[in-house]
Amino acid sequence: MNSFYFTKDDFEFMAKALYQAQLAFEEDEVPVGAVLVSSEGEILAETRNLILKLCDPTAHAEILAIREGAKKCGNYRLIGCKLYVTLEPCPMCTYATVLARLDEIVFATPDPKTGACKSLYQIASDLRLNHQIKIRWGLYEEEASLLLKKFFQERRKF
Repeated sequence: MNSFYFTKDDFEFMAKALYQAQLAFEEDEVPVGAVLVSSEGEILAETRNLILKLCDPTAHAEILAIREGAKKCGNYRLIGCKLYVTLEPCPMCTYATVLARLDEIVFATPDPKTGACKSLYQIASDLRLNHQIKIRWGLYEEEASLLLKKFFQERRKF
């Protein structure tokens, strides 16, 4: 268990990310949802994995949120923004957050196989890079983890 403090807004934004993950689940996509929020608390993007639908291996929820947010802001640098995501981002997604200069990533559940914020790699906080990102995790961890487990259990039936 971690000792991070979560605000009312954190709960609201992660709940929206979980809703996106549920939509992905219903669409037979790996159930990961993401919400990108500006420094003023405005939602810039609400997305989910769309890898199968878009036939694009880079169509992870985090990448789609960054793309949408950058387009909405008219700038690839998303300084001051926070990303809420239901699963710890992979190396591709984590490095994209570094390139976008996000301030913070809040994720629900760790990913011991591909997590790049704390589990397998620590890309977001690597001091060798020109930007580091604050990381918090554990908000709605059980709900996000159960949704992922249910998805993969159902996939194994076939």
